[in-house]
Amino acid sequence: MVGERLWRGRAFIAASLDGFIARPDGAIEWLTDPAPGPCHHPPEGPGSSEHSSARALEWEQFLPSIDHLVMGRGTYEKVLTFGEWPYEGLGVIVLSTALEAGDPRITQARSLEEAVALLDARGARQVYVDGGRVIQSFLREDLIDEITLAWAPVLLGSGLPLFGALPQDIRLELVASHTGQGGLVHATYRVYRSD
Repeated sequence: MVGERLWRGRAFIAASLDGFIARPDGAIEWLTDPAPGPCHHPPEGPGSSEHSSARALEWEQFLPSIDHLVMGRGTYEKVLTFGEWPYEGLGVIVLSTALEAGDPRITQARSLEEAVALLDARGARQVYVDGGRVIQSFLREDLIDEITLAWAPVLLGSGLPLFGALPQDIRLELVASHTGQGGLVHATYRVYRSD
């Protein structure tokens, strides 16, 4: 992807401690309806889980800061099972070559290049990038500026990985972290660029 972009690519996603965003079949009940388990007590005071005075964003703070969303077909189909559409007022782009037209809430892009062109044409500023493969594609093309991860206190052993192969290392700078409800450890990273 060549050219200067005027928008920031921001990923916000939960993963198991072993790096999976869903079970092999796409199920995320371990995140949405976790089994009863230990009671998590975030540390308090000096030396606690706080990285600095800044707290990593939680979903409720993140979503209002976004004007566009790019997700893959699998993520889109999972969102449809939630009932109420959570992205009212956002410009939603779904990356897919196999999606059937008909949902007026979304725009389909058949390639990453087409999605980027749509974001540029719409004057996007803060772009939420969602879904494992879409995040991986955006990372490979240097289109992610910030990643907020919510690490869930569970090991799945197998599933859909958050990250995949990359052409080179991507250095990250931790800018904020904290422990949230249910033992989720939220960490916000800025993609480090030396230029």
